[in-house]
Amino acid sequence: MSFSGKYQLESQENFEPFMKAIGLPDDLIQKGKDIKSISEIEENGDDFKVTVTTGTKVLTNTFTIGKETELDTLTGEKVKAVVKRDGNKLKVSLKGIESVTELVDANTIVNTMTLGSIVYKRTSKRM
Repeated sequence: MSFSGKYQLESQENFEPFMKAIGLPDDLIQKGKDIKSISEIEENGDDFKVTVTTGTKVLTNTFTIGKETELDTLTGEKVKAVVKRDGNKLKVSLKGIESVTELVDANTIVNTMTLGSIVYKRTSKRM
């Protein structure tokens, strides 16, 4: 299955505790919690481009599976990391955050980010 496509956030769990834990200010957390972000994924072999638009904020990361790259984090920091593919899952570790993006079926992507005991889960549907 290909990850390529446009997905809209449908539901999320533990948004506020996770964003607090990574150091996002309260005003940004309040602004962002009800916005239905749009994720656009372009997959070309092992090369990916992921663009997430949340209101006026656009975060774009490009990477090649298995190669070290510089990724922008939710806090705006740049972190070197290696994205790995495990079947229909993309896995990456960023500054103690374990991120797994899973294509659960042809129209649903679930992104789970774990920091310590906090698990932030986002479910998005293909548009």
